[in-house]
Amino acid sequence: MRLSTTLVSLASAAGTLAYPGMGKVMEEIEARDEMLKGRSIELIGDLISGAYSPAGQAIKGILQGFGIAVADKTQYKAPGALGSDACKKDKLCMWKYLADEMYAVFADSEGCTDLARGAIRLGFHDAGSWDRKSPNGGADGSILLAGELSRPENFGLETIGSTTMGWYTKYKPYGAGMADIIQLGANVGVVACPDGPRIRTFVGRPDSSKPAPDGKLPSVHADAQSLIDLFAAKTFTATDLVALVGAHTASKQRFVDPSRAGAAQDSTPHYWDTSFYSETLDAARGISRNATKTADPEEADGTDNDGPTATDVFVFQSDKNLAVYSKTKIQWAIFAGKLGKPTWALAYASSYFRMSMLGVKNLNSLTEISKVLPLTRT
Repeated sequence: MRLSTTLVSLASAAGTLAYPGMGKVMEEIEARDEMLKGRSIELIGDLISGAYSPAGQAIKGILQGFGIAVADKTQYKAPGALGSDACKKDKLCMWKYLADEMYAVFADSEGCTDLARGAIRLGFHDAGSWDRKSPNGGADGSILLAGELSRPENFGLETIGSTTMGWYTKYKPYGAGMADIIQLGANVGVVACPDGPRIRTFVGRPDSSKPAPDGKLPSVHADAQSLIDLFAAKTFTATDLVALVGAHTASKQRFVDPSRAGAAQDSTPHYWDTSFYSETLDAARGISRNATKTADPEEADGTDNDGPTATDVFVFQSDKNLAVYSKTKIQWAIFAGKLGKPTWALAYASSYFRMSMLGVKNLNSLTEISKVLPLTRT
């Protein structure tokens, strides 16, 4: 029996909380317990042959549920200016300057910006163009280094792509690679959204200018089972898939329906919350809390637009399919329910951590830089 299950049972039997604040502790324990159910524990990359380094052991633990994918609140302070001798001698220093530069344009007084939502999507599309049969692809930077932005599924990523290329040009002389810059950007983008988790971040991925395989990202016409099968080939379970699509809480569409360009996928696109799950479920059930529209999950994009009104939400058909499908509806309802927010925060962090490692064959050689991430804001 899991420790969490034992503690929940004891608390219930007592009929009262042991001390003030115990309710919050129990809620977090229950959330973690729910998050662990149905998660993939499959090893990837060189970890299949063994985790023989501290980094490899840490990554293996997160992938298999023994470690936590959310970083603690420890922060890093650069020992000197970018390019200084002190900074050059510290592996985290350059990454701290880059993370801070990203955060400056990813966060504003409203929450996360359009560049932030673009960075989150860019991370998905670079890493997600891979499955077990792929000879290349994954989190390798090819989305920008191999001209993949010309693919229809990547339309709308031009602005964040150009911004990221600028960071690559600036920080490459200090040792930063494109693959790592893209994945750091995705994680900083999440933190820029209030309540977004600090997903543990590692660097050292090899870059590739060889195009990733085509057809590995979700199709506009995909039904729920097709999506499950597509992600299973990437080592994700149906539970992981439901957690990952929650990133639509911070996204907007532009190309599916140009007349509604910039429409958000939930009513709070500047925040990292679970309103996406409840609002999508309502749409799938035909409850008219918000106006809805069928759309493509792979054409969400960051563009400069004001926040949505109650009737602006643009719901994707693929998301509605997952919300009510037999193999995903229970997990969807959990994220939409009372414990949805803490449960999903952990589930998303774990699932995206796996995403950020797809196709990476040198996991034992990576270096953790989680301390450079900004703190989560509320």
